[in-house]
Amino acid sequence: MAAPPEVTTKNLTGKYIMNKTLSDDSDDILKLQGVSWFKRRAISMFTLTLGVKHYTDEGGFEHVDIQQTLSGGISGTDEYRTLDWEERNQSNDVFGAVIAQSKRIKVEEVDDEFLKSGWTEDTVEDGLILAVAWSDTPKSGLEWKAELTWGFEVLNGERRYARHVKFTSSDKKDGPIFKHLYYDYAGPS
Repeated sequence: MAAPPEVTTKNLTGKYIMNKTLSDDSDDILKLQGVSWFKRRAISMFTLTLGVKHYTDEGGFEHVDIQQTLSGGISGTDEYRTLDWEERNQSNDVFGAVIAQSKRIKVEEVDDEFLKSGWTEDTVEDGLILAVAWSDTPKSGLEWKAELTWGFEVLNGERRYARHVKFTSSDKKDGPIFKHLYYDYAGPS
């Protein structure tokens, strides 16, 4: 279902279901992040739902809290993003030890053409969410970095929540991997 115009990068609160038909397959990224074949197969079989709560705290910082649920009500990896560009250590059972930071950014401030192109006018006006995560190499033994921009695109005539992913890894010598992830809006959360 298309996202309504009142749902923007300034207010992402709602429920979103990953559209596997429209999204690029991300198995190659998961493999380079050290996710086992078994977990990657399980992930590919389930549908991912994001329950998003977007708010501003008393200090004026934006937060985007995301509860991930897989088909059948199985809990996924939750994301807690504070849009202040501070580095935060995280650890979860899918990606292991990672460091992440997030902020709101103007489209013209994004360096990579893939990460900054294709967004709706309201996304350009309000700004993208830039989320960057990388392996905590001393703890994980891996070296990778994922840069994501979040916003809205019009795809096949429908306005959709989207993420653009640029992924680099020391194990992939021929350049970054670029992926589009698209979500169906499923109403308020």
